Amino acid sequence: MHKIVFLDRDSLIADVRPPAFEHAWQDYPATAQQDVVERLRGATVAITNKVPIRAEAIAQLPDLKLVAVAATGTDNVDLAVCRERGIAVCNIRNYSVVSVPEHCFALMLAVRRNLLAYAADVAAGRWESSTRFCLLDHPIGDLAGSRLGIVGYGALGRRVAQIGRAFGMEIAVASRSPVGDGDVVQLPLSELLSTSDVISLHLPLTGQTRHMIGAAELASMKKNAILINTARGGLVDEAALAEALRNGVIAGAGFDVLSKEPPVPDNPLLKLNLPNFVLTPHVAWASGGAMQTLADMLVDNIDAWAAGTPTNLV
Repeated sequence: MHKIVFLDRDSLIADVRPPAFEHAWQDYPATAQQDVVERLRGATVAITNKVPIRAEAIAQLPDLKLVAVAATGTDNVDLAVCRERGIAVCNIRNYSVVSVPEHCFALMLAVRRNLLAYAADVAAGRWESSTRFCLLDHPIGDLAGSRLGIVGYGALGRRVAQIGRAFGMEIAVASRSPVGDGDVVQLPLSELLSTSDVISLHLPLTGQTRHMIGAAELASMKKNAILINTARGGLVDEAALAEALRNGVIAGAGFDVLSKEPPVPDNPLLKLNLPNFVLTPHVAWASGGAMQTLADMLVDNIDAWAAGTPTNLV
């Protein structure tokens, strides 16, 4: 009988149905790193959303056969060691193809239309004391007619492009694979950065993509450009972005991710008090519908593995 342990159950606000095979189930609201080995001792299946499962822990878990990641990203699991040990690792794919793109456009609109600045003005009583029927103290830009540059063109990137078309945006893409959509302009990254009005990142964090947007790339962007990141925090040099926003190198940014989460107090993006920067706490993925889809796919992955037909292997 399989023993299944969910290390951070409270990270998933959804109903998780029992797997279809005989098993023992144990879940914990959250798990500190020093407790991983003890809690997984004797487990054949480990479920983790964000709790790291590293080589030193895996070495002490001889019964472990499957790591089921309750997320798309697997950088919290030592994949090389799992492969050496014959431990299967599976993840969740394309569960948030509605939630994440909608959040992208919430960030785009908030920055492009200066919603934070205007909301702050209203809260401060400035509208009440206005001599006119409205306040026009901050520039407002439209998405229609602008170029949306999408970096990474998987399921999320394609959905963002679809919504962008509905807004009347021109779509440009930087992707390693041919795009194939007739109305999409495929560009090298450098050209996409220098010609786009809105840039949205949709690619994983790897050794090659870490800090792919740094000071030089930000300086190459248009002064009216905004940068949206709902993918991974490490894709952007956060210190360089903070400096660029303070100095008006780009017009604004909307982020849902940081390089370390929860963030450390000295993260430079936490210190920004600028109306043209919106930071949300890694919630783009987390609509109720998306989380339930994730929970269903998680158990589907475990059931498929137990039946000998594993899916979504990493």
